[in-house]
Amino acid sequence: MILVDTVYQTVLALANKEQRGYITPQEFNLHANHAQMSIFEQYFYDLNQFRRQPGSTTKYADMIDIIEDKLRDFKVGFTNISSGGSIENAYRIISVISGDDNVKIVEEIKLEDRHKIDHSPLTKATVNRPVYWISGGNIYFSPSNILNPVKYSYIRKPVDPNWTYLVVDEKPLYHPSGGAQNFELHPSEQEPLVIKILQLCGVTIKDYNLVQAASQEEVKNIQQEKQ
Repeated sequence: MILVDTVYQTVLALANKEQRGYITPQEFNLHANHAQMSIFEQYFYDLNQFRRQPGSTTKYADMIDIIEDKLRDFKVGFTNISSGGSIENAYRIISVISGDDNVKIVEEIKLEDRHKIDHSPLTKATVNRPVYWISGGNIYFSPSNILNPVKYSYIRKPVDPNWTYLVVDEKPLYHPSGGAQNFELHPSEQEPLVIKILQLCGVTIKDYNLVQAASQEEVKNIQQEKQ
């Protein structure tokens, strides 16, 4: 967890340096959510990249282990779900199973392949070989007599950060009991968060020197991580 007020005050201090401009709470919250999701989504691209490379023999130096550790709090264990159920909160499904005593793995198929698979005797879904597909944010299963219960595990999306405030003497003051939400990312992501938010803020206040400075710092951090 990263304190939303700490990030906001850091962003303000850096953006206001040399009178570069003021970032409103509304602008910050919008940019904060975008920055958090950008870092979160990058984990999956990085995992694909690092899995193609030889890992480190030292556990705490292995990038795959480091990223998996950052994703740990977002993993949700097996939860019951019915065909047609919403998976809106799931960023990525890990596994789907059916049945209690005789558990079967439910395999994913593409929506466009559904009818082709159903009309082929060799690929048609059965109780022993069930399938699922995703359409419109919902999950569907085949066959209709699939063994129940059906459960799925998934990686959830991080909750949107929110810096809440009260206006005192025409200035916004942090009000944590007003529904504030901290960043859910690993504490090591605090600096990258600040940098990404600064990039977006630089565009908002039309300070492209700020955008460039933040971008250079981001490139330097990425190079250090991937050496």
